[in-house]
Amino acid sequence: MKNQTLLRGFLLLRLTDSTVLLGLQAALFSQVYVVATLENLTVILLTVLDHQLHTPMYFFLRHLSFLDLCLISTTVPKCILNSITLRDSISFFGCVCQLFLIVLLAGSEMGILTAMSYDRYVAICHPLHYEAVMSKGCCVQLMAVSWLSGGALGIFYSAGTFSLEFCGSNRIHQFFCDVPALLELTCSDERVAVSVSLAFGVLYGFSCLVCIIVSYVFIFSTVLKIPSRQSQSKAFSTCVPQLVVVGTFLLTGAAAYLKPSSNAPPLLDVLCSAFYTVAPPAFNPIVYCLRNRDIESALSKVLRNVRRGLREEY
Repeated sequence: MKNQTLLRGFLLLRLTDSTVLLGLQAALFSQVYVVATLENLTVILLTVLDHQLHTPMYFFLRHLSFLDLCLISTTVPKCILNSITLRDSISFFGCVCQLFLIVLLAGSEMGILTAMSYDRYVAICHPLHYEAVMSKGCCVQLMAVSWLSGGALGIFYSAGTFSLEFCGSNRIHQFFCDVPALLELTCSDERVAVSVSLAFGVLYGFSCLVCIIVSYVFIFSTVLKIPSRQSQSKAFSTCVPQLVVVGTFLLTGAAAYLKPSSNAPPLLDVLCSAFYTVAPPAFNPIVYCLRNRDIESALSKVLRNVRRGLREEY
């Protein structure tokens, strides 16, 4: 039966059979994809071109935007293509690659978010030692650990999942290849590799969450000691949205991977998965760049240069 699955691949979830609704679905996902792509490309270009943004905070933000861009590009274009062509198929190899990339990118993003919280902790709680602690070498090491952790998770999850025997239906109740949806198609009783991978993922996610919480506890305790109410509100308005993004990303991911299998409507699983694969790439640039004067200044500078170049050309 697994040989048959290798030949025919899998069928992804189709939420409706109506061509009109599928067209609306494709239009909605296309708009989200275009907006997320433009947002993240803007952040990447600004943090590369503007030398004033060559700091540890924007170094991590640039890599976060790159991860978000790759994450949404792994799932949404295939969903749009299937909606337009009225096809649901994905090859076995394509499913393996999609699962590996999703876990790799999501795990790496969790590491980058942890590094960003540590960067803010050092900047706010130990400003005099910031340049010494957050050196270029330290930033590169934190980024490398994030990527290596995500890569290890991707290898464990993809190898463990596709080492199982698939039987019966090959229709995945999800709009992309995800571990919980694939496990519903297996007939293997021995799932040691998947259980080990899940334990490793839970440990990794919990460790990152603890580090983020501890960092922000110290940050908030330091901010509360600031006498200026205006400075306090500014710091809280910056930190709270970031915590909401991190919390939503972790909680929805944990709900998708740790919930017991049930006969719940597929739409609930789709919405849950969208919160940790589609929503972060669209909202992270807004949360981290909204009311950010450095980003606004860099964007204004680039726009002025573009206008000046257009005037000179014409």
